Amino acid sequence: MLFVLLPVASFSQSKLNAFLTPSDTLNKPRRNAVVITEAAIGGLTLVGLNQLWYADFEQSKFHTTNDNNQWLQMDKLGHLFTSYQLGKHGAQLLHWSGVNKKHQLIYGATLGFSFLSAVEVLDGFSSEWGFSWGDILANGAGTGLYIGQELLWKEQRIALKYSFHQTKYAKQRPDKLGETFLEQTLKDYNGQTYWLSANIHSFFKESRVPKWLNVAVGYGADGMLTGVEGVDSQLINTNGRYRQYYLSLDVNLKAIKTNSKLLSSVFDVFNMIKIPLPTIEFNKKTAVFHLFYM
Repeated sequence: MLFVLLPVASFSQSKLNAFLTPSDTLNKPRRNAVVITEAAIGGLTLVGLNQLWYADFEQSKFHTTNDNNQWLQMDKLGHLFTSYQLGKHGAQLLHWSGVNKKHQLIYGATLGFSFLSAVEVLDGFSSEWGFSWGDILANGAGTGLYIGQELLWKEQRIALKYSFHQTKYAKQRPDKLGETFLEQTLKDYNGQTYWLSANIHSFFKESRVPKWLNVAVGYGADGMLTGVEGVDSQLINTNGRYRQYYLSLDVNLKAIKTNSKLLSSVFDVFNMIKIPLPTIEFNKKTAVFHLFYM
């Protein structure tokens, strides 16, 4: 999205709004630009991963692995979230190009599943990991969540969102959980929370509930230094891993009215982030109230 929006930074407000307004009919130059850009970025990303990431690990024959019991399934939610978000923006870019709804869902909404499945194949040739059917299932679930809502409601009433806070565990195992803040947002599953954020007004359209108000349920985990339970205590003493469940309010940024198409597009991109608001956490130990949970 940012790559496509960069050339419009110098446009006047009227030209900018015109450029960002979805086409009523098929706009071939827009469609071709989207397809070429996505193919180029996807191809370069896969080549970069192969050269800069997988090259550091021993290669092997293609093999599968069962990692469904690792990280209390937080890694699977990461696959689900990424597949949903890539599919959502893939479909929206084709909508902007004037592509019909059917092709938006077939070629755009499946972008996340296609890209992540290609990455999974690279995993299959690495002795460090392996091709995971659990990851493929999570990729499919993320894509299915987007397509299913479009077929059922013709809108996304329930969004998948993400939030993150730093934890003490990354300092204990920076090689696995990340050294920098950016690495930790991707690797430290202890600080990640994945949310299903439902827009109340979309379910009760005659109500006076603000269109921007959402209710969100979240899932996270804590106490993990490795993927497998039992190994943690052999490395550094922990209090044990456990699941966390959350109930919170949220903001639907897309429902905020603005005359600026650029600002509306920015809101749409950042709508993947759960807004910090009062939250109740439930875990096996206790229930905790957070005034502003990240």
